[in-house]
Parts: sequence; structure tokens; C-alpha cells
Amino acid sequence: MKIAFHVDPLDKLKAYKDSSVAMMRAAAKRGHELFAIEPGNVFSRDGSVQAFARSVSLAAGADDHGHDWYQASEPQATPLKAFSAVIERKDPPFSMEYVYHTYLFERAEAEGARVFNSPRAIRDNNEKMAILKHADMIAPTIVTRSAAVLRDFVSLHKDAIFKPLDGMGGSGIFRVRENDANLGVIIETLTLLGTQSIMAQRYLPEIVDGDKRILLINGQVVPFALARIPMVGETRGNMAAGGKPVAREMSATDRKIAETMAARLAPEGLFLVGLDVIGDKVTEINVTSPTGFVEIEKQTGFDVAALFVGQLEQVLHKT
Repeated sequence: MKIAFHVDPLDKLKAYKDSSVAMMRAAAKRGHELFAIEPGNVFSRDGSVQAFARSVSLAAGADDHGHDWYQASEPQATPLKAFSAVIERKDPPFSMEYVYHTYLFERAEAEGARVFNSPRAIRDNNEKMAILKHADMIAPTIVTRSAAVLRDFVSLHKDAIFKPLDGMGGSGIFRVRENDANLGVIIETLTLLGTQSIMAQRYLPEIVDGDKRILLINGQVVPFALARIPMVGETRGNMAAGGKPVAREMSATDRKIAETMAARLAPEGLFLVGLDVIGDKVTEINVTSPTGFVEIEKQTGFDVAALFVGQLEQVLHKT
């Protein structure tokens, strides 16, 4: 099969830990042809959605900390429907430009392209806002740009987390408490003086045991969760914020959460999902470029990327 990855520039990927690279390697092992499409290289012309795609080959034994892990051809304009599958792996921020490219990919689907995750499903499931559809699975949560509503929420719950709706990697996240002297300026900063909505969630003290990443692939639950343990003095477990990744077998509670959410999300066209779970509460539903593949395999031996490619083959062979 010909598998194209819509991914951030290849020379920016950290091959030693990047889940997209792990997927490419698993696909190559199974004999599939690889292609890369970088952001900005998808376009519509003469009624066809195309992309400047580069054929990619992977170098065996390369230094994963450098750029010699791959070789790529010059870009060639190719209709997206010419690929067996297009894997959506562009990182947020989920800007209007991101929304526009989901429209292009959705148009490509109408022409016969197979895109994973579904562009409509990505657009309909903002990674922060999507949890609101699953009120039975989350902690007390509000979305607002009102300073008064945010202050009332903190007053009610005493301890809260504020986060922007378009961030990633823990950026822009604040923990605030009642009577916090900086509460006003934090609200002004995050809401851009009341012009931009943010999310507030009741603080979950279970974060000390890790912010767990649970992966769902085609409705299947990866049997290990990646607990991201915050650094001392931090409230964010994100690896980009210095959290320590620790792979663990899932508890009965984790598995129940995972199976419940898998049954809800897979039918929407969400082939790969990364749930963020603290304690027994879902805090985010990651659908753009969920990570954690490499850390789980290194620590447990479970090959998440092979499961991903195997499930992809099953879906494509059914059609």
C-alpha cells in the first residue's frame, strides 16, 4: 500500500521519540510505500485535491538524534485519492488554517481518499472542548471568557486549572486557588481581556500519580497507559513540560474508561485517539497527533505502531 503522512516537516521530527516516525517504521517493515506531505502542501486544483508529496525511505541504523534517519525525493503533485491511506499527523495549534486544511481533506474524501483520522471528526472534536460531550466522564468543567464566571468557579471549587482551548504540550496552563493574588491577571492574560474563551476544571490531586495517556486504535485499547509524572513543584504532567513518562498496565478503572470511550469515539471516524486521564476523570481527548508510542514500546515491549498499522490494514482490506 501507499501510505502518506501529513506531518510537520521531517527535519523537525525527533526520530528517537516521535510516534509518527514509529508508524512509518512499522509500515515500512510490512512492505508499504511511504510518502510525506508537509503543512501548506495540500491544495485544490481543477476539481481535485492534491498534495506535493515526497517519497520517503528510512535509513537502517541511522542516528535518531540527527536528520539522517530518512531520505526523501523531490515533491511531486499527487491526488490524495492516489494513496491507499492518508494519515493526519499535523500538530496543533488548531488554528483557522488547520480548519481550512480539514475542509480540503474532507473534499479529498469525497473524491475517494481514505483519511485517518476523519477530517470532519477532527474538526468536530476540539481536543479540549470534546470532553463536554462526555459529562459523565469528566470533573466539573466550564468554558467561558467571563471573568466573573471564572472567579465564581474558583470560589466554588477552591482549586482549579485554567487552560487555553488551542494549546498543546501543557502550554498556557495555570493552577489557581481561591484568594490567589494573581487571579485577575491570569484571567486577563488567558482570555485576552475577555475576548477569548478558556476552559476551567476542578483541580484533581491525583495528578501527583500522573496524567495518564491512554491510546485507542480503531476501537481497540492499547493495554498499557503512559503515566506522565509532573516534576517536583509542577502541576503539569505533559512530557513537553518536563513530565516523566512511566508506562503502566492499566487498572480496572482505566480499562473501563478506555472501553467506554472507544465505543463512543471510533464510530465518529476517530481511528487513533489519545485520552488524557487523571484519577478516574477524562481531561482531554487528543485526536490530531496523539503520542506515546515509543515510550510504551521501550518500557514494556508492546509495539503500539505495529498495532496501528495492523488495524489500518484491516480497515483498508475490508473496502
